[in-house]
Amino acid sequence: MSLKEIAQNLVSARRSARALSDYPGQIPAGLSDSYAIQEEAIRLWDRPVVGWKIGRLAPERQAEHGTERLAGPIFETVFKPSEGEVEIPVFENGFAAVEAEFVFRIGVDAEPGKTDYTEVEALRLIDALFAGIEMAGSPLPTINKLGPTVVASDFGNNFGLILGAKLASFDETSSPEDLSEAVVKGYGATTRIDGEIVGEGGLFTMPGGPLKAIGWLAGHLAARGRPLKKGQLISSGATTGIHDILPGQTSVVSYEGPHHAAAEIHLKTVALTENRPEIG
Repeated sequence: MSLKEIAQNLVSARRSARALSDYPGQIPAGLSDSYAIQEEAIRLWDRPVVGWKIGRLAPERQAEHGTERLAGPIFETVFKPSEGEVEIPVFENGFAAVEAEFVFRIGVDAEPGKTDYTEVEALRLIDALFAGIEMAGSPLPTINKLGPTVVASDFGNNFGLILGAKLASFDETSSPEDLSEAVVKGYGATTRIDGEIVGEGGLFTMPGGPLKAIGWLAGHLAARGRPLKKGQLISSGATTGIHDILPGQTSVVSYEGPHHAAAEIHLKTVALTENRPEIG
């Protein structure tokens, strides 16, 4: 089966809300094939890319693939209302998970040919930081178990982004130290599913921190001919872990400041149907 046919099968399953019992073709041996599938799937999905998610490879797989990270497009974003619950569709018998995230907004278009970034240069790309939730999701229930080449091929296992309250702003005078002092020490995140705490963490839970990750993403996308664009949202990594969720369950992600609650997002999942509702 060709890479294009694999992309067609993955997109078809997403469109029809159909779970897959196995990967629809030969599992890509390397990430270059995965991103070729992802590019074809982006073309077939034919919706605006409003942002990108950054994932991390398991440590034991990093040497094999020559990278710590992978990327996937975000197509839908829902802005959390000030009150009430956000209703999110998820695959029945597929994969769905809640990931508490710190979400960065790109403030300027990235230089198209630039593929290497320092932390300061990465910081200059962003103008704001938000609380958020990445909804991981795939028609393939075993997507994470099958490894990073499968994850990257299926939109990075992304199924949308919930954007919460703004936590910080940045300008040309901001430094990486400002980010560390103002946010890392100021905010942490807690994820609950059906009232039970399932994970806790903070902005620097992911090794290397967010600026290294954003710099990697900017270079990765420039090499693919997709430089970051002003207004795009970057889901910078799971801060409390990846927490499986089923249709009908609820989740609350709380962002805590040093002396008060900074933000809270409530969601409830429903079964995804063939006529998928727009969430953005």
